[in-house]
Amino acid sequence: MPRGETVVMLLTVIPTVATDNLAIGVGVGVLTSMALFARRVAHLLSVERTVSPDGTSVTYRVEGELFFASNEELTDAFHHPDDPARILIDMSRAHVWDASAVSALDALTTKYEKQGKSVEITGLNEPSSDLHDALSGQLAGAH
Repeated sequence: MPRGETVVMLLTVIPTVATDNLAIGVGVGVLTSMALFARRVAHLLSVERTVSPDGTSVTYRVEGELFFASNEELTDAFHHPDDPARILIDMSRAHVWDASAVSALDALTTKYEKQGKSVEITGLNEPSSDLHDALSGQLAGAH
């Protein structure tokens, strides 16, 4: 049996037996399962960097789910000092799930703009675009 499933089972049974209350055991099991799932999905994010042939721009193709657990992996994939003046972030294979992901994108944009570089985010699907439009610029203080 996978280790994660064993941990969930144990963290469901132990509180149930200790408290004689199934609801507490199920609650602990569900929370543990959610945390393990978020951890697993966060590592499915990939970012591919391609520099244009003339060296004047770079494109980052982001693939995966962007949410609180994947933000660090996203920001670590960018090469701020090495990038040319024009940065394109292609999000056509990604989905933005929460405000922390919007904040991470804002932080990337701000960091590049402070270096005099321009950033263009393209390819957001409709729900991601709606969330980004609603929250972008309002969360910059978080980083």
